[in-house]
Amino acid sequence: MAKKVKKAQEKQSKEKIVTQKHPLSQPAPKNFRFGNDIRPRIVKSRFVKFPRYVELQRQKRVLMKRLKCPPALAQFFEPLDKDESNKLFKILEKYAPETKKEKKERLKNSAKEKVNGKDKKDGKKPVSLKCGLNHVTYLVEQKRAKLVLVAADVDPIETVVFLPSLCKTMDIPYAIVSSKARLGSLVGKKTTTCVALTDFKDNAAELENYCKNFREKFHGPPAHSRKPEKGFKAISRENKAQKELLAKK
Repeated sequence: MAKKVKKAQEKQSKEKIVTQKHPLSQPAPKNFRFGNDIRPRIVKSRFVKFPRYVELQRQKRVLMKRLKCPPALAQFFEPLDKDESNKLFKILEKYAPETKKEKKERLKNSAKEKVNGKDKKDGKKPVSLKCGLNHVTYLVEQKRAKLVLVAADVDPIETVVFLPSLCKTMDIPYAIVSSKARLGSLVGKKTTTCVALTDFKDNAAELENYCKNFREKFHGPPAHSRKPEKGFKAISRENKAQKELLAKK
């Protein structure tokens, strides 16, 4: 019996030695959150790892929610409504800049009229949307712009942050729109940071009403700084602390 007990003790000691891990070679704890380690139950053949740019986009979005934003940045988180912006874009589609063919025809016609001795003003450029950050800032500084639209999803946002305050000082109505791609489609480009109108010809009354509304909405006192949103970990910690306090009472 004593021999059997000794053998059992020796086996247990050997098992302990095998199971004990070296303190320097311990595995790091796995992180099973979104976009990290794969859960063991998931079939690995069906799992697709997100590319680096997608990870960066999502991390940036979380940071923008968690950090405190000053008033200059906070207004870019509250752009125009979808319905209101769609109505405005339908009107502004009439002010799309002329294509190369249209410009060629216009110049030809104006040249023919000059040859025939007819001095008409039809050869002038039609009123259209002006795009480009430098061009729009120049028009605002000269007080030639009557309406300015700025995109909210510009990256980096620092390139556009100064435009709203400049429009306020020059008393020019402006609005912040959610998509730079939608602005670009008005001008025949992929994306545009901002767009300006120098004159109202078609739907002038509607555009003037929009200008009044934009002055009330965006030209008022500066917006309050945006408070940071808490993550689910911070919320769970607070809930746990509240439960402990209630239990003590």
